[in-house]
Amino acid sequence: MSEYSYWLANVPKMTPVKIRHILGVCESAEELYGLSGPALRSIKGLREEDASAIEESRKTWNLTERWMELTERGIGFVSLEDEGYPRKLSYIVNAPYGLYYLGRLPEESSKSVAIVGSRVRSAYGGQIASKLAALLVQQGVEVISGMALGIDTDGQQGALEAGGRSFAVLGCGVDVCYPRSNAWLYERLKEQGGILSEYPPGTKPLSAYFPQRNRIISGLSDYTVVIEARLKSGSLITADFAMEQGREVYALPGRITDELSQGCNRLIQQGAGIITDPADFLKEVCLKVSGTALQTDFRKNLLEKDETLVYSLFDFYPIGLGEMVEKSPYGLSELLDILERLQQKGFVKETVPNFYIKTI
Repeated sequence: MSEYSYWLANVPKMTPVKIRHILGVCESAEELYGLSGPALRSIKGLREEDASAIEESRKTWNLTERWMELTERGIGFVSLEDEGYPRKLSYIVNAPYGLYYLGRLPEESSKSVAIVGSRVRSAYGGQIASKLAALLVQQGVEVISGMALGIDTDGQQGALEAGGRSFAVLGCGVDVCYPRSNAWLYERLKEQGGILSEYPPGTKPLSAYFPQRNRIISGLSDYTVVIEARLKSGSLITADFAMEQGREVYALPGRITDELSQGCNRLIQQGAGIITDPADFLKEVCLKVSGTALQTDFRKNLLEKDETLVYSLFDFYPIGLGEMVEKSPYGLSELLDILERLQQKGFVKETVPNFYIKTI
């Protein structure tokens, strides 16, 4: 039941990796909720502090009352245990356990394209983003983005003004409009699409949340299009996630002297598709049979279950051993063994002592 999933999603420090590990033992959040203390502690890999957090949460969390509070605010919630959870997203390695939403969720039967790019963009970039989005929604394609200023706004505005559906994934609670200057877009998205987040209502827009939300933007999309991006643009993180997830990435080329085009040109150099004409890209999307929802990440065929869980913690920025112990369901000795195997297989490397980064 959704009440139990909602509870589990709000147990302190219960990351998607930990939840996936627990649900590999328990069949559901409801079953977990009913476990005795000794039964909880018998779950292999579940640390004492996590078992204690679950027990404490059960004492203070009123299932019916909290669920009613959420639904009375018009906020929807869906978990990996529910049929309504977006299938495309469920196939990514580090899928969020739960999604909160205002409006609706993306249609499973519709193709979807993420349009992302720089917050500071040229008039040309904004025009292409808007035109491309309008052409896509006119053919029933949904546009996914992050409601940020610049390219995100241009693409989503173009989609909505053309009468289509667009969805924004936020790095804060769905009841928090960020940036505030996009309040008009926020309201229109609720009417013509949806606002989505893995973070509970009321969560403030902290900078650490935005890189992680980018995996959801790409995970919901069959294609990711980057329109104008500097070399260190956050939209390149979205493109990296898309490539990891087996999704196709396209970029808008630009002059080599233009700082806003350097990120896109680098993507093209790395093998991304090239947007030379929005109409041609539209043909590519609409004519090609999309099998994204049925794809599985190539890593799943190469890694053991515990290796996949730990690998999902990594980004292209170094992460310390202490942070990995905190976020994973494994103790230090088990974690070191898994890290050794991941290094031997070439998936991660140690940059400085006790700090690791993924390589593919």
